[in-house]
Amino acid sequence: MKPVLAIALAVLSLTPISVHAATPPSKDVSALLAPIIQKHDIPGMAAAVVRNGETVALGVAGVRTRGKPDKIATADRFHIGSDTKAMTAMLCGILVDEEKLQWSQTLGETFPELKKSMHPQYQAVTLEQLLTHRGGAPGELEKDQLWGKLWLHKGTPTSARRLLLQGVTSKPPEATPGEKFIYSNAGVSIAGHMAEKVMGKSWEDLMREKVFRPLGMTTAGFGAPGTRATNDQPRGHKADGSPVEPGPEADNPVAIGPAGIVHCSIEDWAKFAAANLPSAKTKLVKPETLEKLHTPAPGEPKYAMGWIIADGQPWAGGPALTHAGSNTMWFAVAWLAPGKDFAVLVACSQANDKASNDAVLALIADHFKSERR
Repeated sequence: MKPVLAIALAVLSLTPISVHAATPPSKDVSALLAPIIQKHDIPGMAAAVVRNGETVALGVAGVRTRGKPDKIATADRFHIGSDTKAMTAMLCGILVDEEKLQWSQTLGETFPELKKSMHPQYQAVTLEQLLTHRGGAPGELEKDQLWGKLWLHKGTPTSARRLLLQGVTSKPPEATPGEKFIYSNAGVSIAGHMAEKVMGKSWEDLMREKVFRPLGMTTAGFGAPGTRATNDQPRGHKADGSPVEPGPEADNPVAIGPAGIVHCSIEDWAKFAAANLPSAKTKLVKPETLEKLHTPAPGEPKYAMGWIIADGQPWAGGPALTHAGSNTMWFAVAWLAPGKDFAVLVACSQANDKASNDAVLALIADHFKSERR
């Protein structure tokens, strides 16, 4: 949460701008990113700007792997961590529109076969509460060695999420459901498992079918991108700058997939961002459903479904939506301004929130500077 709030405070210093101009032509912003990765000593970065339903700027800088010469390409894939949460929420919104799920649907209703083992308080937890981190699900999964069990699980991703559901709900919630915000990868992953249960398909297949394919996100996938044999995609890098080869150790266990294991190119991520803006060319959900996804639950912080709501952004023309994601080897951040039909996205192949903050600010300033002309 801290990196996102840091960006919010920095962006507040930008001058308010009233913009009514037509969408500017697409441009290469790689030159803006190059000095930022050099300043922060990170191997690579990609960024995009979306306006009026179009990707109007793209840029990449750096190399795929520290110490190797292969440069990052625009189509290269970056891990976006917890920015996956908004995608899982969108999937659930689609299923609500299809009348396969309801926001008020409970865990008890969805998993009646687990009634005997599920703590009574969890039985009444709703899909909406899980997606807004108010379902009482824990922020950590160390109790009873559950996190270790998820790492060792050898079954399907869906069965891993069933293990997560059973491990979490067999104990009392960390807080009374509905009363407290607890940022929980487990809670969002359980919401993804609700989608699996009602549809009889894995979360991964549902994401491909309902989100990625309609948006043309051909590079989207799960886990660390690339293959060990060739330097074909950017690698995530540890805090000491060393690269981590693709494989199980390069990401979190699939049990928490719906909370944070998507990878894609920056241009494909921009397509998802555009689907959250007013002029979306591909509308995945009904307008009232999109509004629901972007409406924060009562209380603080102002968290909707996969989005933090940031008020008081002078450049945004109203409330902004933001979220950051990292599996400790990558860092990605999105800022959306529905009031300006605008979004900026930045992804780094090393977890560095300061570099991402600098890039966000530079891209916002550059875009609105060009709009003044």
